[in-house]
Amino acid sequence: MATGRAAVSASPLEMRAVRAVRSAAPTTVIALGVFAAVRGAGVLVLGLGAWWAGRDPLKVLGRSWDSDWYLRIAAHGYGRTLMWPEAATGTGPVQSDHAFFPLYPTLIRLVSGVLPGGMVPAALLVAWVSAAVAALGIYRVGERVTGPRAGLLLVGLWAALPHAVVLTLAYTEALLAAFAAWALYALLRGRWLWAAGLAVLAGLTRPTGLAVAAAVSATALYAIVVRRSRAPEVWLAGLVAPAGWTAYVLAVGAKVDDPFGGYFAVQRGWGSRFDFGVGALRSAERVLTGGHVPLATTVTVVLLAVAGLLAVLLVLDRTPLPLLAYTAILLVIGFGGAGFFESKPRFLLPAFPLLLPLAAVMARARPRTAVMVTAVVAGLGYGYGLYLLLIARVPL
Repeated sequence: MATGRAAVSASPLEMRAVRAVRSAAPTTVIALGVFAAVRGAGVLVLGLGAWWAGRDPLKVLGRSWDSDWYLRIAAHGYGRTLMWPEAATGTGPVQSDHAFFPLYPTLIRLVSGVLPGGMVPAALLVAWVSAAVAALGIYRVGERVTGPRAGLLLVGLWAALPHAVVLTLAYTEALLAAFAAWALYALLRGRWLWAAGLAVLAGLTRPTGLAVAAAVSATALYAIVVRRSRAPEVWLAGLVAPAGWTAYVLAVGAKVDDPFGGYFAVQRGWGSRFDFGVGALRSAERVLTGGHVPLATTVTVVLLAVAGLLAVLLVLDRTPLPLLAYTAILLVIGFGGAGFFESKPRFLLPAFPLLLPLAAVMARARPRTAVMVTAVVAGLGYGYGLYLLLIARVPL
């Protein structure tokens, strides 16, 4: 009998771990439920809207704009280019698929090998699972910084954003947000190597994955210089974090015989370059001075202005350094990069820490008020998603 009791008994450490998991599970499930409810309703609205407009909902979700490039890379590898000739010269910018980072199409290819239905269902499954994982990570960050209730509201607000429709498309923002949220959570808990590994994966996901690496490296530098840390994992994390982004940029450069500038030349073919915000200011001027301005441009200007105000609140609120560094780099890229102006809110979608001040304020309000605000924001987001994909059909 003594042997039997010893076999089933657990150490105090194991018991504490079990209790921690049990206490965390309900809020984790609720956070996932909040995200699923908000975005699930968005998918339903978009699907019904596509059906009403005579379009295939699966194609709208899985083959809109950049999705087609990712699917082609997953199916055939890199090497596709498109040239848009100009009337005067007969030549024009050349768009290459090397502008798209490799991790998402690689995952699509792997999942399509075991999932029936082809590339589109695989691409959507990867995006939707990534969005759910991101929601859990965002909740964990919000819970640690502002408390459980604010963490839940943070998830709800993020899922309800006007451009959150992208989280249910075959795009990379959900995958980047997942790596970013859990990397930031790892940094907040001092898990340096986990944070660095996730930063490497973020750097292989899309260009703005550099922001995750910057957060890890900046936090490591702070720990070394200010806190006098000599822990090997801190040094290693700071050095390794940018490896994924750097490796792909150099690989593209080597492919086009320009190791250090080749990737940026590829991006210029897409009209994407860093102009220090000149293009964004010109678009804002057009909106403010009137004239015929598309609704998508007007909404983009408003959203960028709101993002700037939220960034100020984030700084005043003394947000932890990893979140500040990550958000700052995303904002610099979003505001300072030229290219298709209406895509800028999508680029900022992974910048979920911007919503922390709002979530904290809403957490102090009555539950009914918080739910109503989230529902109103979500409803506006559903309508705007329908406009973008089915009416305006502007590139996201």
